Amino acid sequence: MNKMWLVLKHEFITTVTRRSFIISLILVPVVSGLIMLVVSVLGQNTGQVAANLFNPPQKQPVEGFVDQADIVHGLPPDVSSDRLIRYSSEQEARQELDGGKIDGYYLIPSGYLADGEVMYVRKDYNPLTGLDQAGLFGYVINYNLLGEDEQLTNLFIHPLNVKLESLAAEPQRDEDNPLTFFLPYTITMLFYILILSSAGFLLNNITTEKQNRMLEILMASITPRQMLTGKIIALGMVGLLQMILWSGAGILVLRAVGEPLNLPAAFQLPVSILAWGVVYFVLGYALYASLMAGVGAMVPNLREASQATTVMVIPMIIPLLLINALINQSNGPLSVIVSLFPLTAPVAMMTRLGAGTVPLWQLLLSVTLLLLTAVLVLRVVASLFRSQVLLSGQPFQLKRFLAAFVGRG
Repeated sequence: MNKMWLVLKHEFITTVTRRSFIISLILVPVVSGLIMLVVSVLGQNTGQVAANLFNPPQKQPVEGFVDQADIVHGLPPDVSSDRLIRYSSEQEARQELDGGKIDGYYLIPSGYLADGEVMYVRKDYNPLTGLDQAGLFGYVINYNLLGEDEQLTNLFIHPLNVKLESLAAEPQRDEDNPLTFFLPYTITMLFYILILSSAGFLLNNITTEKQNRMLEILMASITPRQMLTGKIIALGMVGLLQMILWSGAGILVLRAVGEPLNLPAAFQLPVSILAWGVVYFVLGYALYASLMAGVGAMVPNLREASQATTVMVIPMIIPLLLINALINQSNGPLSVIVSLFPLTAPVAMMTRLGAGTVPLWQLLLSVTLLLLTAVLVLRVVASLFRSQVLLSGQPFQLKRFLAAFVGRG
């Protein structure tokens, strides 16, 4: 235990005193805070500028119609006669179209009530914009067929106006609010980066010490399990410190600018999510750090290790591919399965927590499965730290790694 403590102390102090680590620890929350501050100060002006940038104002088209079936006797109150002009004959409408006064016109033939066909005439062929006003003209026809009753027409077009009433005690999120997607998406990316970057610390550490023969010296006086446990705990503490500071700074920034941004109560994250975040980070890191350590024990250099990492992180990518289902159907069967499977649980479960409420039994079951898997993988990977594996110097092969992992290497 004393030897493990010495390894832990050395790795922790060496990592947190690096200049690059200190700069990243401070720079990320500072930059994020400045961005949020600028957004809160600009407020609605920023949103309006962005809206105009991506959806520039467009000129409203002016169109006409010729009613040979004598159906349209009046226009709805919300439709201007300047945008939809009545013409007595098709010849008159064609002259206005040729003169550029209108963009197109509709022709209602005398047999409209029998077949429902309406002809639309315009000078250019553009299937994307040519029928932009078809919905408006259809609204006009419905308005007249229903006796020029505006309320009845609106009920005919939109017969259902469903309002969701939830019996849950928590405030319900508006599905049309961009935060409904971006809030859990941000949590997903945060945990994805934190877990993999922290596990990458361990991989880089072991690979470097293997190349300079430091591992051989350590293993002469300490068991592989003591050495590996000390390194994993030390670098896990570094990642945990990083996560707490970044997450805490993020919560403080959101609360500081919450009023200017008018964040609804449903989007204010509870403190409990930070506690669950610590649990899932620790267990997720322990699992992937152990796998990375196994890779580091078997590859000859850091370049081979970087290539092998791609195979190890494939399960972590699955929640990113399924993020729409995890957010929009957070309690659906697929979301539950992905959040319970140990290799995908750390990221998937945090995404679900950011998207809504997760039953307590699923959280406890997920944590239990993740803990058992992490302990099992750590015990197996410790057995890979044998001289014949460390000194093999062979390129990484998944088949050889799995064989060594199950004790056949």
